Amino acid sequence: MQKNVNVLLKLFIEYLQVEKNYSQYTVEHYKLDIANFSLFMSEQAIPALEQVTYVDVRIYLTKLYERKLARKSVARKISSLRSFYKFLLREKLVKENPFSLVSIPKAEKRLPDFFYEEEMAELFKACDDSSSLGQRNKALIELLYGTGIRVSECCQIKLKDVDMAVSTVLVHGKGHKERYVPFGSFAHDALSIYIQDGRHKLQSGRAPHDNLFVNFRGGPLTARGVREILNTLIEKSALTGKIHPHMLRHSFATHLLSNGADMRTVQELLGHAFLSSTQVYTHVTNEYLRKTYMSHHPRA
Repeated sequence: MQKNVNVLLKLFIEYLQVEKNYSQYTVEHYKLDIANFSLFMSEQAIPALEQVTYVDVRIYLTKLYERKLARKSVARKISSLRSFYKFLLREKLVKENPFSLVSIPKAEKRLPDFFYEEEMAELFKACDDSSSLGQRNKALIELLYGTGIRVSECCQIKLKDVDMAVSTVLVHGKGHKERYVPFGSFAHDALSIYIQDGRHKLQSGRAPHDNLFVNFRGGPLTARGVREILNTLIEKSALTGKIHPHMLRHSFATHLLSNGADMRTVQELLGHAFLSSTQVYTHVTNEYLRKTYMSHHPRA
C-alpha cells in the first residue's frame, strides 16, 4: 500500500511543480499532508487509495479533531487531499474522489497583527547604526517595512536585485513569480550605508557571496536569523509583547490603506494572486480608524 501511495504521490508532485508552478514550500505541505494520510490508511488497513471511502474520510476527520488541530490546519489537509484525488481522477487512476463531499471547516476570523506608526518609530530607534550589525538591522527593518515583502523573499535578495538609482528591488515571490517593488528614501539611505560600510566589513575575510543581507559571520542571513534580530530589537525598544516578521508586512499594508492607497496597488505590492487576500486589511484599517477616533476625538 505504501508503495502505491508513493508512486502516485511522485506523479502528483511533478504535476504541482511543472503544471501548477507551485513553490517548494507549498509542495512540501502537500507531501506532508498526503504522507500523514498514508499513515492513517496503514492504521485502518486500507490497501490502496482507490479503496478509500467517504466513511474513511469522516473517520480521518474525527482523528484530526481529536488531535485538537486548528480549523485552518484541518482545512489545509482536506484541501490537499481533495486536490490529490482530483488529479488522480483526471489521470483515471481512481474512480471517485472521497473528499469531494467533505465540507472544509471555516477558518477562524483573525485580524493580522500590526504595529501602529508610533510603535514603528520606537522600533527604528532601537537600531544603533554605529556598528556594522546595527547598520544591517536598520537596513533590514527599513526594507521589510518599506516594501512589505515576505521574510523568505527578503532573504533571497541578491545585490544585483537592488537598483539604488530608481529605488526598486526585484523580488522573487511565491510560485517563481517576480515583481519589482519600490522603496522610499529612508530605506534607500539605510541600504546605502549598509552596502557601502556594514556589509563590506561583515564580509571582510569571509567566503564571498552576493546575498544582500548577511549574518554576523558574513554568511547569508536566514529567516530564523531575521526572527532573532527582530526579537533583539523588541527587547531594546520601549515596546512590549511578541513580534513576528510578518507583522512588518501587515504594518506596511495597513499603513498604506489607512493613508489612502487603493486596494489594487497594495495587492500588486504585496504580490497577492487574489484581491481577497488583500481585503483582510480593510478590516484592520477599520479597527485602526476606530481606535484612532476613540483616542483623539474630544467627544469620543
